[in-house]
Formats: sequence, C-alpha cells, structure tokens
Amino acid sequence: MKYAFLSDTGKVRKNNQDYVGIFKNKYGVILTIVADGVGGRRGGDVASEMAVSHIGQLFESSRVDNESKGTNWLKREINAENRQILKTAESYTDLSGMGTTIVVAMFIERTVLITNLGDSRCYRYEADNNSLTQLSTDHSLVNEMIQRGELTEEEARIHPQKNIITRSLGISNQIKLDISSFEMNNDDQFLLCTDGLTNQVDDPTLSQVLGDEALSLEEKCTKLVDMANAAGGPDNITALVVKNDQEDVK
Repeated sequence: MKYAFLSDTGKVRKNNQDYVGIFKNKYGVILTIVADGVGGRRGGDVASEMAVSHIGQLFESSRVDNESKGTNWLKREINAENRQILKTAESYTDLSGMGTTIVVAMFIERTVLITNLGDSRCYRYEADNNSLTQLSTDHSLVNEMIQRGELTEEEARIHPQKNIITRSLGISNQIKLDISSFEMNNDDQFLLCTDGLTNQVDDPTLSQVLGDEALSLEEKCTKLVDMANAAGGPDNITALVVKNDQEDVK
C-alpha cells in the first residue's frame, strides 16, 4: 500500500479541527483515519485528535489479522472512544458539547473495511473503468432529505443546513456503527476526506485528479486541497489517498 495525506486550515477558519492518521499493526494491517471536530472553541480539535490518536495507538498493538477480527475491533474501540470523548467533555466546561466525525478504512490483504460517523467520506477510484464511488454514507440532515426525495443532490450542495450532521462521536452514549467490506483490485485508490473538500470540489473533479497518472499521491492531495481553497476554502480541508499496489490482488 502507498499513501499520502494533507490537512489545511483553509482560507476562513483560524484553527484546523481536522485530524488524520495512518497506523500499522505487527501483522501489516493498515488503519487510516480522518476526523473533523465539531463544537466549542477548543472542543472540536480536542475531540478529533483524541479519536485519531487513541484509536490509532490501540490499533498498532492489536492482534487484528483478518476481516472478522477487524470488524469486531472497530466496533469495540470506536464505541469505547465515544464514551471517552463524552467523559472528557463532561469533565471540562470548555470542552462541553465537543464531538467529531470519523471515517475509517482498514486494509487487510485483499479486503478493505469502511466505517464512518458524520459527513466525512471515503471514496474508491477504480482505474480499470475510471469510476469513482462513495463507499461511506453521509449521516447528515440533507442526506436524509435526499433519501426522502425532498432534495436533489445539487440542491443539497447549497442547502443552508448542509452542515448539520446526525451521527458523530460525542453526541450520545449509543452510536450506530455500520461497517462495510469491499474486495480491492490492484491500483484501486481510496480517498478519505472531510467536508471541507467535498463541499467545494465535486465528484467528477475528484475522479479526474485521482485518475491523473502524471501525479504522485502527494501531488494529488496537494491539488485537491488547492482546489478547495481556490473555491473559497471556507472550512478546514483534509485529503488522504491510499493506493493498493499489491501485485497479487486481481
């Protein structure tokens, strides 16, 4: 696996409440995480850093070496981190109400496990057919309205309540965590990102950048962030790209 990431404050915000991490355990399984903090002057950046750092450090010493163990591990540790964020928020008044979105991709041999809470996303770009697919589900008010037929996707992009999320770490004691698994093809790319990117750069443009063979992974991350900033950069922007280059994956 090859990977690169870039996180940027953007053009408007004073602080970057996004947090990103890549971790590997002793079995060679890779865990990638992107989080977008919400709530309070300091709360958002604390929550996102807690989620990525705690989950990532625990993963490095984990015994996850197959899909079943990976699924169980994600459920257990993300729920545990949710409780820890809630406990921390209750202990410090300046952190009250903090929370964070999270999107996770775990790479186990030919399989990738995807889970998320909130509107941070994971996409898959397949080089064979030049296609981009969103693997995560937005847990947001506007996405629920789209599912009910009340909004089109284009209307959702400019809706005044597009930033309201319906799931995150730190909202309640109980979280609903959906985990999906996908078989990887050689040269597949996976983009994990926050809404600071996807609110400013549409899917066809994301696909075009990921499909540009002249760019390295680092250059793709830089170009995506630059595009979001050129569109106004109203939010923090994070892009993490992972490329599967295992020759034995067909």
